[in-house]
Amino acid sequence: MDKFTVGIVGLGLIGASFAKGFKSSGKDIKVIAYNRTQTTLDKAISDGNADGILDGSSIAECDLIVLALYPEASVSFLKENAPHIKKDAIVTDVCGLKRYICNEGFALAAEYGFTFIGGHPMAGTQFSGYDNSKSDMFNGASMILVPDAATPDEKIEKLKAMLSNLSFGRFVITDPGYHDKMIAMTSQMAHLVSSCYVKSPGAEEAEGFTGGSFQDLTRVAYLNAGMWTELFLENKDYLLEEIEAVQKELELYRRAIAASDDKELYRLLDEGSRIKERILGNAKD
Repeated sequence: MDKFTVGIVGLGLIGASFAKGFKSSGKDIKVIAYNRTQTTLDKAISDGNADGILDGSSIAECDLIVLALYPEASVSFLKENAPHIKKDAIVTDVCGLKRYICNEGFALAAEYGFTFIGGHPMAGTQFSGYDNSKSDMFNGASMILVPDAATPDEKIEKLKAMLSNLSFGRFVITDPGYHDKMIAMTSQMAHLVSSCYVKSPGAEEAEGFTGGSFQDLTRVAYLNAGMWTELFLENKDYLLEEIEAVQKELELYRRAIAASDDKELYRLLDEGSRIKERILGNAKD
């Protein structure tokens, strides 16, 4: 779609990147935005990344609404404003988990007549906030879409058409439970392990001894503790499964090293290398 109005709820890293991406697309896309901090909203308008303010009266103009707050805040905003959303509008979100927000979103959509399709762009940085957002944040990235089982195909295709203005590389359709199970492994465990790793006693004394491996493993230790606390606890069933699996693997390595068992250690290391090679070979991203 080349012409529509989008409402962005929250101008942090991802919400502002949505706004910037839509405004830089060269299409006739009107962006109206809500942000808790007025100075950030004023800056977005003065920068030309938003055309106006999203509120209880202007939300009825929106063809697409993107919820870019933490999950609980996104749900609160949707509950408060659902009566004002027009019936042919599509509401999506960018939250890192889908069971909670989709459960609430699907119910509100059924009650008020609009369409809710959960969303999760697989892009970002370790930094947060409007000033770190980028118009090309989503170029080539996957966008996960989580529709209700009853969502018409034409609504999903309409959402894809609108989001295509952000140059996503692919769209992946899934359900809330499978999304959250996968994210526990691909995202949440990576952040958790990185946070644990930098607490090694040697990390504070590592200057001059760090290379690419250290930088790769510690990049996501720099995180928003409030957001990740909420995400970890919302997904604790799947995340605990991943923690226990990694603990079991670490114990195998520890035992092999403690016993100076070179054959077992070689087997474990070679197994990990082969799995990584297979993952790379199967990758479509």
